[in-house]
Amino acid sequence: MKPSINPIAGLGLAAWMFALGGSAVAAESPEPKFTAITLDDHIQIGYGLAIADVDGDGHPDILLADKKQFVWYRNPGPSQARDPAAWHKYLLAENLTEDDNVCIAAQDIDGDGKCEIAVGAAWKPSDTEKSGAVFYLIPPADRTQPWTPVKFPAVEPTTHRMRWIKVADGKWGLLVAPLHGRGNKNGEGAPAKVLLYHPPADPRAEWPSEVVADTFHMTHNFVRLSVASAGGRNMADRILLGGKEGLMSFRPGKTQWEATAPVMAGDLPAGVGEVRVGSLVNGVQFITTVEPMHGNMLAVYLPQKAANGATVLKRQLLTDKLVEGHALACGNLLGGYPGVSASDQIAVGWRGKGGTVDTPIGVAVWAPLDAKGEQWRETVLDPNGMACEDLQIADLNGNGKLDIIASGRRTHNVKIYFNDTAPPPRP
Repeated sequence: MKPSINPIAGLGLAAWMFALGGSAVAAESPEPKFTAITLDDHIQIGYGLAIADVDGDGHPDILLADKKQFVWYRNPGPSQARDPAAWHKYLLAENLTEDDNVCIAAQDIDGDGKCEIAVGAAWKPSDTEKSGAVFYLIPPADRTQPWTPVKFPAVEPTTHRMRWIKVADGKWGLLVAPLHGRGNKNGEGAPAKVLLYHPPADPRAEWPSEVVADTFHMTHNFVRLSVASAGGRNMADRILLGGKEGLMSFRPGKTQWEATAPVMAGDLPAGVGEVRVGSLVNGVQFITTVEPMHGNMLAVYLPQKAANGATVLKRQLLTDKLVEGHALACGNLLGGYPGVSASDQIAVGWRGKGGTVDTPIGVAVWAPLDAKGEQWRETVLDPNGMACEDLQIADLNGNGKLDIIASGRRTHNVKIYFNDTAPPPRP
């Protein structure tokens, strides 16, 4: 079923997402300071990362989708978090298919303090008919032991990205996006179907699914957008999807998911590989993207009032010097005070050109320097030690600061960049 296109005239993505903010003035943004530790230097590819509490001890753990294994690294707690030897590595599952693994999603969906895990495998993007696999992992009593995989009987080919999202009534579902549409060749043909799977009471039973999106011919990543509860109701998440044709947002309707194309002003995206959403100091939200897929450009989209009073998104190019940009996150990495300096920053990673050993790689933080997001500053954290395939942000040592976790393809490593940024002066 194809979602109906429901354009909301002049409101960009949707009315719930943007509010043109007030007159907050950004204080001086502190220089980022991060201290890197290498958690693992023997991974194969490091396709995807997730952060969640696996064992219920209250500390966020690191989960990794590697070439043939799914593993997790147990957080030893704040006092030992900076000691790589204190992070013990455990196998979740391995060799689930003949082809590579590709993605992992972890979230506590039943409220017991321990995460549930789903994984994607059978990664063979050239096969748009038969590749792709999705598994739910059933935990043993001792979660440090291997988990039991339950394979979904029918999935869309080229399984690529997955996340748990909130659906109606506070429940959770598993959203899975393929790279290609079924039978798609060179990005042409059938559109890619993004499916939402609903967990049954018995995870070994069939997982009912519904189509969330089938508008793009190639997708690459998406971000879930949480909506505050209203009138005592738990609101379902919205989705912002990036792909060959750019950006599209999706929200659950009465009978099917509704799609809204952003209203753009000026330059349009040249295809989108990675997408995230952040907030400026005045509360205005921005979209950030890596363009095109595996691209060289980092851009931000900011809401502006058009001459007719409508809200439109204007693209601003931050850099075109990435080499296969492949990882993106947004969060308040530099601290600050609400309404004065507490904006979000962008963490971006690039992995270098495939098959090379000398093309640029790295991880950088981009910080807005003014309340309107017109000026940005780049700080490169790791110019040649991380061929970044994926990255996540989370406070791993309980000091209230977001750290960066990254996995490297040609560098074969997992690193934590602990946040040692000094807090900005109190206004």
